[in-house]
Amino acid sequence: MAITPVPRSVPFNTVFNFRDLGGLATTDGGFVRRGVLFRSDNLGRLTLEDKETFAALGIRRVIDLRRDFEVTSMGRVPDWTGAAWHHHHLEHELWDHSTYNDEIGVARWLADRYNDLLEQGSADIARVIVMLSEVDEGPTVIHCVAGKDRTGTIAALTLSLVGVADNDIEEDYALTELSEDAYKAWLARTDPVEAAKIPPPFYVQTPALAMKLTLTELRERHGSVADYLARYGVTRKHIDALKAGLVE
Repeated sequence: MAITPVPRSVPFNTVFNFRDLGGLATTDGGFVRRGVLFRSDNLGRLTLEDKETFAALGIRRVIDLRRDFEVTSMGRVPDWTGAAWHHHHLEHELWDHSTYNDEIGVARWLADRYNDLLEQGSADIARVIVMLSEVDEGPTVIHCVAGKDRTGTIAALTLSLVGVADNDIEEDYALTELSEDAYKAWLARTDPVEAAKIPPPFYVQTPALAMKLTLTELRERHGSVADYLARYGVTRKHIDALKAGLVE
């Protein structure tokens, strides 16, 4: 199946939003190392056809951000990957989709949801950041269902901590939207009834403005990403370890 190529993407047969966070520049002249940290949509969809591609990445850890019922209904990363599976749901209220309207707009509506996640799931988010600072555990991938909201938030915070500029973080977040066509083509083959449904725009759109608003408003509330995370146990030692492992 033809998968829409996106920068730093890794093509799989049944996973459509998998990419390496490596290659992004930092503001002090460094670069995020390639092959160390990846982000993805639901890895429960991996099949044996994807085994060789996954093995080539050398991934040793999978951090799964989904709720218990999502893991149960969609499955976890297959055992054949050989990766250690860590389940760390980010606690937050289920979204009330009825609150969306076109006057609010996708970017504002998503940013409001992400701000809620940052406040309600702060302790869980901090635990994941601490795990990511343990870079010697090996190449790691974080994922949720679409690899968009929870994964996008964790990726944004991590990249900010190691010195990636907001514009580049926002552009990486926006790349998720480019995977939608490949996902819909797969869904049309496997579940035509579900594919025929028209999803609300915030399901399929990832405007850079949503992440811009999220980061700006987080700093307005807490001062900085580091200050926000420090309240929940992410220390300077963790951040230094994250930089040492992720930046070259």
